Amino acid sequence: MRRFSNFACIDWSGAVQERPPGIAVAQIGQDGPPALLNPNPRWARQDVLDWLLRLAEAKTDMLIGMDLSFGFPFADRGAYFPEWKESPADAKSLWELIDRTCEHDLHLGASSFLNHPQGKRHFRHAKGDVGDLFEGSIGRLREVERHQRLTKQANSWSCFNLIGAGQVGKSSLTGMRLLHRLNGAIPVWPFDPIPTNGPVLIEIYTSMAARAAGLPANRSKIRDRQTLVQALGALNAPQPARLARYDDHSTDALLTATWLRQASENKALWHPKLLNSKIRQTEGWTFGVI
Repeated sequence: MRRFSNFACIDWSGAVQERPPGIAVAQIGQDGPPALLNPNPRWARQDVLDWLLRLAEAKTDMLIGMDLSFGFPFADRGAYFPEWKESPADAKSLWELIDRTCEHDLHLGASSFLNHPQGKRHFRHAKGDVGDLFEGSIGRLREVERHQRLTKQANSWSCFNLIGAGQVGKSSLTGMRLLHRLNGAIPVWPFDPIPTNGPVLIEIYTSMAARAAGLPANRSKIRDRQTLVQALGALNAPQPARLARYDDHSTDALLTATWLRQASENKALWHPKLLNSKIRQTEGWTFGVI
């Protein structure tokens, strides 16, 4: 099992604007507190892509978690998008399809996919605007999401649901555009083998870090310094620098980067029992779910 010396968390966003307030990036080394990386004025998705490419070029020893889904449900129907002839066979082809469909969307947006005659059929877009192939009350789930809910390790939502505070569909679509544009510069677990050096990307769920830090499931968002300091202390990290604003995105990134420092050394988290070769190449997996 590889050991990393640096860790980062990217709290991501699917909002349409160039610099959405929902993007935050934090990093931490083997010692010391986590710190936010703060561009001026705010992160754009293209900024994050450029930062990742610089890490790849420098072969920086860093494990990077992104808070989005790297794949859509596949195992339950044997396809991402049943009834669509272009439905891809694996995750990397899925990323290519989304990026190609949205090539004219500014700021790595994904509106064109959600408006595509076939793509839109699978999503719940708004109250009363539900695609004819959207299934059930919450939408189709990946195997990792189904397992999370059954074992109560997390309570993630379907990627096909686009409404509500917990929706991850838009951020996942924009994130898959970024993954495609990396073009293999950074290996992505579990789709790629873990290299002996350089950065590695993984999918994470920030509420798992909050639970590991002792926060209750119904109050996992941190909006004040005292709670953040206590949560980081539970993960053996000293106090960070004071933040200009204690918003969910910044504190999620700080806490999750710190959690990765500990969690990455747990061998079991890299080898979930349900992660077979088919799921590995089609749906992917959320790091930390066993």
